[in-house]
Amino acid sequence: MRLTRQRLNRTLLLRQHLLERVAMTPVQMTEHLIGLQAQENLPPYLSLAARLTEFDPHEVSRLLEERALVRLLTMRGTIHLLTPEDAAVLRPWVAARIEQEIRVSQSIGDAREIDRAEAVAALREVLADGPLPQKEIGLRLAERYPYSATQLGQLARSIAPLAQLPPRGCWKKSGGVVYDYVDRWTGLPMGEPDVPDLVRRYLRAFGPATAADVTAWSAVTRLVPVLKGMDDLVQHEDEDGKVLYDVEGAPVAEEDAPAPVRLLGTYDNLWLSHAARDRVTDPEARKSWMGTNGGIGNTLFADGRLAGIWRPVDGKVEIDRLHRDLTKREQAELDEEVARVEALLAR
Repeated sequence: MRLTRQRLNRTLLLRQHLLERVAMTPVQMTEHLIGLQAQENLPPYLSLAARLTEFDPHEVSRLLEERALVRLLTMRGTIHLLTPEDAAVLRPWVAARIEQEIRVSQSIGDAREIDRAEAVAALREVLADGPLPQKEIGLRLAERYPYSATQLGQLARSIAPLAQLPPRGCWKKSGGVVYDYVDRWTGLPMGEPDVPDLVRRYLRAFGPATAADVTAWSAVTRLVPVLKGMDDLVQHEDEDGKVLYDVEGAPVAEEDAPAPVRLLGTYDNLWLSHAARDRVTDPEARKSWMGTNGGIGNTLFADGRLAGIWRPVDGKVEIDRLHRDLTKREQAELDEEVARVEALLAR
């Protein structure tokens, strides 16, 4: 099947549950999306609120406290909100990519020169008695190595699967970063990733797609042989004739499927998970999202594409800028979406 740019846009939104909200739990949605971007506290809450018919942000806090959800450095070397089961396999899968990040990270600096096995063993000793704040981890490692505590704390979070513990990431709660080994925190041992299964799950949530798209989402490379070797996948083509892989029977949306206005956060894997990153954005819109002097704004989507930037101000939604005039229908949808988000912010 040859899929137009418009049909790929609508299919992505359909599989992301952004054409119509659905009755799923936060855990079910987090599992379906294979994690939610959680570099900042607010975006995963906005991501869930945009997709679920009923959403209580305090439930996510409870799930974090009960260890049914966890915050962990995974895809693309960024923090994601994950189920414990996904945390156990995703971190080993992306470990090689995180190691590459260590080698170029300015925040780690010369601390990267420490023998990796030695550093892992030292960290194990530091955390032997249980969780510690990142600052304390860095200070204790600085007693052993001639580098700054800040650099060593950054190194620690990268060389080991350390979960960020609550209240970090909880709704309207503050607190510094406290780390513990994710397997000790959740009680689930680290596992060997089933890469074909991860690819299928990615396609169900983000497909149809290329191997380069899976790499854009995960930062894991050398996936072409994996996809080519999966006999159960079907193939489509985009407008340029490029082969797109897909899970057999996965839904493909119609081009004219309505795409309501949605307000999302500064980050959402919706627009970070394809090589060209153009399924829902245009180059000029991306420049607007990046903002002035590298600032990044919360995102407004209309008719399935990035159409503006907004920010929360004193519990209210303030539209910072629109890339185009909205139609009357879109303005009505925006008013409804603003009301929903402001009700969320008030909780």
